[in-house]
Amino acid sequence: MKCHVRFLFVLFFATVISSCTDEKPKILIIGDSISLGYTPFVKANFADKAIIEHNPGNAQHTGTGLQKIKEWIGDGEWDIVQFNWGLWDLCYRHPDSKVQGNRDKVNGKVTFSVEDYSANLDSIVAMLKERTDAKLIFVTISYVPEKEAGRFSDDALKYNEAAKKIMEKHGVEVNDVFEKSAMIHSKFGSGQDNVHYTEEGYKALGETISNFLFKKIE
Repeated sequence: MKCHVRFLFVLFFATVISSCTDEKPKILIIGDSISLGYTPFVKANFADKAIIEHNPGNAQHTGTGLQKIKEWIGDGEWDIVQFNWGLWDLCYRHPDSKVQGNRDKVNGKVTFSVEDYSANLDSIVAMLKERTDAKLIFVTISYVPEKEAGRFSDDALKYNEAAKKIMEKHGVEVNDVFEKSAMIHSKFGSGQDNVHYTEEGYKALGETISNFLFKKIE
């Protein structure tokens, strides 16, 4: 009888240890349409290694982030939260523009100045730290082509530098994808007037993101 009880105890203990060992890390990706494009490829790359989720829909700009970050984090049971904003923040729009999204960098108004972008990121990171113990990773703004209707190419660099200062302040790791995204866009971009990518481009971006994240769960 004692041997039987001991066997059951050992079996139960082994089952508990096994279930804990097999539990995959949970990674939440928060971001705009660029992240929506590469997330399926990241999921495929992590199929046997981690659970990858994306916030519902497009995270748009930091103003949306301030409103919804607590909802997206939920119970906070994440191992990694990767987040990015910027392409919407630095975009100029005008209500009379006929270009998709009312983009117009000649007559339009910027969504958030670089100063407001910094302040919003500062608040978002503080909220993230309050809601989750996950490792935080910020992904920089990707390449902006010269002919984009609502965005100035150089603004991506200015906003990225501002974001890096905020991340340094909070001790948040940065995955700076700008240069790699520029190289990918030159081969697999959707055009010199478009910040988006072809499927091959998103696959390449997914590899870049995955390679960075792989090192964080090893």
